Amino acid sequence: MRYLLLLTIYFFMLEKTYTQDNLLKTLLESKPEQFEKILASPDKYEIQIAYTQINRTKKNKPKFTTHTFQVDKSRYFYPASTVKLPACLLALEKLNNLKINGLNKNTDMITLAAGHGQTAVKEDTTAESGLPSIAQYVKKILMVSDNDAFNRLFEFIGQKDFNESLWNKGYKDLRITHRLQSGNTPEENQHSNPIIFSECDEQVYKQDSVYNSNTYWPKEPIKKGIGYLDANNKLVNEPLDFIKRNFFSILDQHNILKTLMFPEVAKAKSKFNLTADDYEFIYQYMSQYPTETNFPKYDKNEFYPSYCKFLMYGSEPKAKIPNNIKIFNKVGDAYGFLLDNAYIVDFEHNVEFFVSVVIHCNEDQIYNDDKYDYDTIGLPFMKNLGQLLYNYELNRPKKRKADLSKFKMDYDN
Repeated sequence: MRYLLLLTIYFFMLEKTYTQDNLLKTLLESKPEQFEKILASPDKYEIQIAYTQINRTKKNKPKFTTHTFQVDKSRYFYPASTVKLPACLLALEKLNNLKINGLNKNTDMITLAAGHGQTAVKEDTTAESGLPSIAQYVKKILMVSDNDAFNRLFEFIGQKDFNESLWNKGYKDLRITHRLQSGNTPEENQHSNPIIFSECDEQVYKQDSVYNSNTYWPKEPIKKGIGYLDANNKLVNEPLDFIKRNFFSILDQHNILKTLMFPEVAKAKSKFNLTADDYEFIYQYMSQYPTETNFPKYDKNEFYPSYCKFLMYGSEPKAKIPNNIKIFNKVGDAYGFLLDNAYIVDFEHNVEFFVSVVIHCNEDQIYNDDKYDYDTIGLPFMKNLGQLLYNYELNRPKKRKADLSKFKMDYDN
């Protein structure tokens, strides 16, 4: 009995330890020239940070210690494109759960329309085949955060299964209820499109339109700011209510990323049903630069290597990323909320850590006016925070050197 108790404690400690101390605050305060303004008004900027240190056992198993700053699952923020990562995982998981011969992430996928504000997709000029697929949508999400690609995965998964699958895995503090930048009403988002998968023009699987009769909105309004521009571009001088918009807590985001990168030490119920090939595929395109791929072929001036790499590089077009550093991440930005969830690796200096962060950059507190302070407040903060933690990790003593070979990817170019 005592052995089993110790074993249980060991695996609990191996999986995650949360430390409510002042480490992050102390680190931020060590760079007043970078963080003094933010620290003077942390509630104004609605900062939440989760930072996980990783130490390895003799068998190279990761042991996590997570430090937090102002993390509060009851505080609302708009998660923007961070909802796209679980969409990728759930779509791949659904394919595996269906267990249909010929149905996989590369199978041709034609999305139809059945009313309810739906649109159809029958071709994809960015794909080598010219046809859509789960794989092509996942690529576009992970490299450049494509909104339409998310919407197609959202329709394939279905609103009900999207939320309830994540809740069943233990990720309780989220609700993902709508497509992105689609103009659909809340009721229209409860309807999913019919979809046909085919191989060599032969139908492999057909999914009928699905309606979710449940609604997941909270009872109380979530009002933020002092005004917003309405559909007619006119200023409404009252707070914007986010009650029917997506929510995805920073710890759920952080834990999903940890589970994705290290499924071998995650709780069984929290894991996604992915194959070894799925994991390698996700890791590749999370860390691959848009400039390293041919399908899609991206304009290098618009989609540069540091595009969507907020932490460490602030998404600066001229940022130079050393070859020894790779960032496996998913970012988001909307309504003045700026987010990044990243597993950062330096193969040369034996550095690895997780960080998830949100900051609100909307000085005038007006929404929908496209006047957000990403460039002046949010992105510099992200860049400085990533570099602060990276430099701390460079000097943090570790008993054992990590074997990071599993994260060395072969990229398209």
